[in-house]
Amino acid sequence: MLETLLLSRIQFALNISFHILFPTITIALAWFLFYFKVRHDISGHPVWMRNYRFWVKIFALTFAIGVVSGITMSFQFGTNWPGFMEKAGNIAGPLLGYEVLTAFFMEATFLGAMLFGMKRLPNWVHTLSTLLVAVGTSMSAFWILALNSWMQTPQGHIIIDGVAHPDDWFAIIFNPSFPYRLMHTLLASGLTASFLVAGISAYRMLRNDNKAAPQVALKSAIYTAAILIPLQIFIGDLHGLNTFKHQPQKVAAMEGIWETKKGAPLLLFAIPDEEQRTNLFEVALPNIASLILTHEWEGEVKGLNEFRGEHPPVKPVFYGFRIMIGIGLLMFLISWLVSFKLFRGKRLSQYLLKTLVIMTFSGWVATLAGWYVTEIGRQPYLVSGFLPVADAVTDLPPENIVLSLTLYTLLYVGLLIAYLHTIFYMARQSVAVEEYEVLDRTVNKVVNNVA
Repeated sequence: MLETLLLSRIQFALNISFHILFPTITIALAWFLFYFKVRHDISGHPVWMRNYRFWVKIFALTFAIGVVSGITMSFQFGTNWPGFMEKAGNIAGPLLGYEVLTAFFMEATFLGAMLFGMKRLPNWVHTLSTLLVAVGTSMSAFWILALNSWMQTPQGHIIIDGVAHPDDWFAIIFNPSFPYRLMHTLLASGLTASFLVAGISAYRMLRNDNKAAPQVALKSAIYTAAILIPLQIFIGDLHGLNTFKHQPQKVAAMEGIWETKKGAPLLLFAIPDEEQRTNLFEVALPNIASLILTHEWEGEVKGLNEFRGEHPPVKPVFYGFRIMIGIGLLMFLISWLVSFKLFRGKRLSQYLLKTLVIMTFSGWVATLAGWYVTEIGRQPYLVSGFLPVADAVTDLPPENIVLSLTLYTLLYVGLLIAYLHTIFYMARQSVAVEEYEVLDRTVNKVVNNVA
C-alpha cells in the first residue's frame, strides 16, 4: 500500500485540482456579467439582459460548487497536513480568514441580489450588486494567491522555535512573486471564462439558435480573449524571470536543464530521465532558453545538478509547462483568427464554431497544467526553504486516507459530470426559452391589439 505522505499529496492534489476549476471561471465571469449589465443599462437593448440572465445562472452554479469544494479542501489542513498549520498557521490563518470574508460575506450576499433582485431592487442597486460580486471574486483570489505566493517566496516573517510568526504583513502579502502570480492567474481566469462563453455560445449557434444573444456573447468573449492572450504572454515572461531569480531549481525542471551552462537550449521536446540525470530524444533550439531567461545569448542557466535533493520531480514540471504553453498558443491562434473573421463581418463557418465548442474548457487544461508546474515545482518544500512537505504530513494510517480519497474521487467525478451536463442542458434549453419568450410577446401584442 502507498505511504501516508504520497496518499495525502494525491488527495490534496485531487481536491485542489477540482476546486480550482470553478474559481477560475467565476473570477472573470463575474466581470462579464457586470459588462453585460452595464451595456444593458446604457443601451436598453434586451439582448444584453438575455445574456445576463443566461450567464448569471451558470455563474451561480459554478460559484456554489467552488465554495463547497473549497470548504472540503480547507479541512485537509487539519486532517492531512497538521504540520502546516502548526508551523505556518500564524500567517496562513489570517490570510485564509480574509478570503472567507470576501467569498462568503461579500460574494454570497450580493449574489442573492443578482439572482433574485432583478425586478425587486432599483436598477442601480442591482448593477452595484453585480459589481460588488465581481470585486469580491477578485479579492478572494487576491488573498489566496498572497498565501500561495508567500509559500513560494516567503518573506516578512521570523522563525521562533521552528514556528513562523508575522513580522511585516506588507512584506508577507506583497512578497516577490505575488504581483506576477496574481496577474498571471487573473488573466488565466479571463481566458478561461472567455473560451467558456465563446464555446457555449458557439454550441447554441450550432443548434440553430440564430438570435442575437449568443452571437453578441461570442463576439464579446472572443475579442476579450484576443486582447488578454498577448498580455498573458507578456506577464508570463515576467513571471518566469521572477521565478528564475527566486526559484531557479523550478525553472531548471521546467526547461529540463541538468548541467549549468551558458547558451542553454530551449527544449521543444524531450523525455527527462531522472535516474541517469539526462534527457532522451531532445529536440532543441540552441541558446533560446538563455535568451528568454537572461535576455542574453550566452546567459548562464543553473542546471538541476546544482540542486541535488533540493529540486522538484522533473517530468511533471517539464511536461506541465509545455502543455500550458501549447494550449496558450492554440488559444492565441483561434482567438485572433475568429476575431479577424468577426471584425471583417464574416459569418463563422461550422468548422470554426465546432472548434470553439471543443475549446470550451481549454482554459481548464492550461490552468491545471500551470498550477501543477507551480505547486510541484515547489517540492520538496511546502513553504520554500522553511517547511519540508514530509514534516507537515499527518500520522494517520494509510487506510484512512485511501477511504477518504476514494470517496472524494467518486464525489468529484459525479459532480463534474453533472456540472458539464447541466451547462450544456441550459444552453439547449435557452433556445426553447427564448423562442417561447418571442412567441409570448407576439401573442400578448395580438391580444392587446384586439382589445
